[in-house]
Amino acid sequence: MPEIRPKIRLFVDADLGPDAALELSAQANYLVNVMRKGVGDVIAVFNGRDGEFAAEILKASKRNVLAVCRAQTAPLVLPPDLWLIFAPIKKARTDFIVEKAAEMGAARILPVMTRFTNAERLRIDRLQTHAIEAAEQCGGTFVPEVAEVRKLDRLLSDWPEDRHLMFCDERQTALPVAEALSTQSKGKWAILIGPEGGFSSDEALLLHALPQCTPVTLGPRILRADTAAVAAMAAWQMHLGDWG
Repeated sequence: MPEIRPKIRLFVDADLGPDAALELSAQANYLVNVMRKGVGDVIAVFNGRDGEFAAEILKASKRNVLAVCRAQTAPLVLPPDLWLIFAPIKKARTDFIVEKAAEMGAARILPVMTRFTNAERLRIDRLQTHAIEAAEQCGGTFVPEVAEVRKLDRLLSDWPEDRHLMFCDERQTALPVAEALSTQSKGKWAILIGPEGGFSSDEALLLHALPQCTPVTLGPRILRADTAAVAAMAAWQMHLGDWG
């Protein structure tokens, strides 16, 4: 019979390998009091670099758990080189965007401030935690970085020459996303999702002037920003990503 992978998966900020020792003090309460795990139980651990390992619990208390890595249970699987760039919105919906970006294969997540961005101050550490939790729950072995907030015009001013940009234009002056991507090649890409108020005319001009920019529409309906992020990533993954 095939070996069954442990159901509990935890992200750890430590190097992993056979016989590597782990001190899981931050997760002790969850493991011991919530999941009722103890000495001899096996959990899965990953760090976003070394793949996933089965780890056997050697000591367990309410404040600390000691474990040791045994066999590797999954290799590191990197996503396509895709950035998701989005203008932050309301807290819960921003959390949703970060979680879904991690689940759907973003390599990097970049919040940007635009003219019409209307959002509370972002805590990047909290958003990074959401990305980690998404990887834990969905079996991922890679965790995308959530970058510090930047202004959109500054991001575009030093845009990498070798990275394509898919610009979701809610004004519907561009080709439908499937048609636009059908003529593009794989490689380094980014997807840009605007704020609830859309992009300003100056921002739109900057984007359309960028040689690497591919304007697209996501259909005949205006989508909320969080819905647009999921729809755009799904379309890109189908045409240029690793879903095919």
